[in-house]
Amino acid sequence: MPDSDCLRGIKIGIFPQLAALSHPCDFMKKQPAAGPVTTRSEALDRIKTAMVEKKLTQAELADASDCHEKTIQNLLGGRSVRDQTLFDVCMVLGLDFHGLRDAWHGESVAVDNGDMNAKAQSGGVAPVYMGAYAQIAVDHYVGSYLTLRRSFSLPDTIVSYRTDITWDAEWPSLLFQERNRPDEPYAHRGRLYIPASSSFIHLVSLTKGAMRMIVVSQLDRAGEMRGIITTINKQRATMTPVATAILYARRENFDADAFGEITPKNRVYDEYKRLLDETVAEGYARLVG
Repeated sequence: MPDSDCLRGIKIGIFPQLAALSHPCDFMKKQPAAGPVTTRSEALDRIKTAMVEKKLTQAELADASDCHEKTIQNLLGGRSVRDQTLFDVCMVLGLDFHGLRDAWHGESVAVDNGDMNAKAQSGGVAPVYMGAYAQIAVDHYVGSYLTLRRSFSLPDTIVSYRTDITWDAEWPSLLFQERNRPDEPYAHRGRLYIPASSSFIHLVSLTKGAMRMIVVSQLDRAGEMRGIITTINKQRATMTPVATAILYARRENFDADAFGEITPKNRVYDEYKRLLDETVAEGYARLVG
């Protein structure tokens, strides 16, 4: 990851505790080559050694990995913790998650210790400022989604289009691309930001300073993500900030009439309206007014 990205992450306060390091990106640099770890005790020693090298206290490691300090106490005490906690700590310390995880759980797989860099065999890890999520942890987001929101300008109209989510190996992260929009020239392409300790994710597109933000719940068992979209709507010569509920519903196949500006005359209107009404009624989005 470029130094500028690391600097940006620190400037916006993602890891303020790491500002004391000799270089802002030191925590993402590869550790000196070491042998494989095969036991929980060896994994714990590797973590403690990395903490000393990074000059991180227990409290600072907790803040940097977005964990409760008690959780870090359990980790350093050799007690069982969630894989997500172990992953977050490995990302901060620049350690190999897969090798330490296998050793922590007593599995017989030994992996050379190294950094969790973007080109790892696991498929890559997103930059820290995007949530430092691993491809293996977000594979279930990859697919095509029916996307619904209310029209910003037409009454009783629902805008329906397709959103594809893929993994971008060149810039390790999830990438989204909108398709089949009735206003195709305004289709967006952007990336997913996934905080480690949040039940919501962010779909962000940024072009020449213009940003559009979508905040939705994490993908549930029904294959749905619900939330709110904030953007700029063009009405003739006027540009107006707008917001409304939005829903992503995973689909393997799409009907020919699934997309477009859906009015009460369309057979799918009632179903689409129900899904959007539920998004607000069930608390996934709150429109204050």
